[in-house]
Amino acid sequence: MSITKVDVPRLKSDPGYQAFTLLRTVFTVAPILFGLDKFSNNSVLVRGDHWSIYLAGWINDIVPGDAHAAMVMVGIIEVVAGILVFIAPRYAAYVVVLWLGGIIVSLLTVAGQKYGDIALRDFGLLVAALALARLSVTYDRPGAASK
Repeated sequence: MSITKVDVPRLKSDPGYQAFTLLRTVFTVAPILFGLDKFSNNSVLVRGDHWSIYLAGWINDIVPGDAHAAMVMVGIIEVVAGILVFIAPRYAAYVVVLWLGGIIVSLLTVAGQKYGDIALRDFGLLVAALALARLSVTYDRPGAASK
């Protein structure tokens, strides 16, 4: 586990380090914000004020409680994922990849709804999380920020 300090001179000059820092920041902040939003019955980030509209019925059938309770569990997982990306992006980025894959499956299997546009957006995020994982091999290791 490593929490690297941002090397400001390198951030100004190394495009790879810039990309790593940008992706790490986004995949730390976004999951935490989305996760926290799921604790509210009146979401500020989703249409209709309810995240549960994006949960496939078959998934709702296998998780305990109702769809809102499932979304609260999802929120907890997202907050933890964001924190893990901050702490150890080299490994946590793959957790985000798997998580986004699950979201895509859910979106594509919601009965009677067409969320393909959102699934495609999440596929782009999945690819970006893979890019973070690959960049982390170089930039998230002891002493990497100072090289």
